[in-house]
Amino acid sequence: MTVLIGMFLLGLFIAFGTWVVSWSNHVKRELVVHVYYCTTDTCAKEASQSQMDAVARVATSSPLVKNVIFVSKARALELMKQKHPEEVSALPTNPFPNALTVVPRRGDDIEKVAQLFKASPSVGIDKVDYGKKTTHRVLKLAHVIEIFFVIAVILLLLASTLLIANTIRLSIFSRRREIEVMKLVGATNWFVRGPFMLEGLLCGVAGAVGAVLLLILGKEIALPSLLHTGPLIAGSDVNSLTFSLNALILIGTGLLLGAAGSGLTIRRFLQV
Repeated sequence: MTVLIGMFLLGLFIAFGTWVVSWSNHVKRELVVHVYYCTTDTCAKEASQSQMDAVARVATSSPLVKNVIFVSKARALELMKQKHPEEVSALPTNPFPNALTVVPRRGDDIEKVAQLFKASPSVGIDKVDYGKKTTHRVLKLAHVIEIFFVIAVILLLLASTLLIANTIRLSIFSRRREIEVMKLVGATNWFVRGPFMLEGLLCGVAGAVGAVLLLILGKEIALPSLLHTGPLIAGSDVNSLTFSLNALILIGTGLLLGAAGSGLTIRRFLQV
């Protein structure tokens, strides 16, 4: 039962944790750098085609940049009409500048990507914006989530190992005299260790299989109701680890923890 509870919690953390990490990666992929070119309203003169081409070459030549999208004045006005049709329809002219949307390969590199461009009328750039405060908050939250997930999994593994070790310790302690007799008559350490390691393996596998069955019940019963009643922040690229791989990880972890817990526990009883 102790192994089952540990493995069940580990399975939940793996499923939920990988989903949360995938969501944080999705949010980081949404971070982009906006490079706005000069217009006659913001600078002395509008950015020329050669200046815009030069800025685009700086972006495309950087290994930090994944994609570069040119957004024309007309396209910017069209996008704004879709979001705020009433406000935009009242505008006498198109106030939006030509711009570049620069997508970094990694969300963590967005500040480095922004530093590739410097707002200067001499190169035709009016403003470089990547939402500094919001970006820092998003990256900080994503890092906290990833660290919390790693620490939680490590603590669960340690707790499960200790639970299995204590279970095997009680079994060994009740048969310590038989172990002493076996050692005195010449039994090798592995001859004595074998049955207890097998017991630990069986405990680990049984607990892991029980946890997988509970997770199947939760997946078939609880998860559909949660998805139906509770809105989740997700995207098409936000997914948790597949259930079959999660189950294999639990069974493999149960085997390893069972063997390690029993093997480490019996060492002190083999010193006769």
